[in-house]
Amino acid sequence: MAARFAPSIVRALAQGKILGIRAGSQPHRFIGIWVVVVEGRVFVRSWDRKAKGWYRTFGEDRTGAIQVGKREFRIRAIPTRSERLKDLADQAYRNKYNTPGSLKYVRGFARPGRRDTTTELVPA
Repeated sequence: MAARFAPSIVRALAQGKILGIRAGSQPHRFIGIWVVVVEGRVFVRSWDRKAKGWYRTFGEDRTGAIQVGKREFRIRAIPTRSERLKDLADQAYRNKYNTPGSLKYVRGFARPGRRDTTTELVPA
């Protein structure tokens, strides 16, 4: 079983709207992405699969880092295969990002290509 974040970190991620993430082991800036928590586990999805984007980088190098408040945590990215977890992540995105301006993206995240990018983040 994969390592889990401390409950205080999970709460912060569940409450925060944007997660600072850096994919791979090469130094570069953090970017902001949407994050959801399902069953105490941390999940993200990619809007696209650009060659230099975070999702593709994790395909080559599963290590990275996230920012939670002023703290930085080393992470590992694990692709999610479970349809049950993907369904729960769909619901979590709908519940968390429910403003009128967010709905387009929430619906887009539920499409098969983007849904298949569901990635669990665990402490490294």
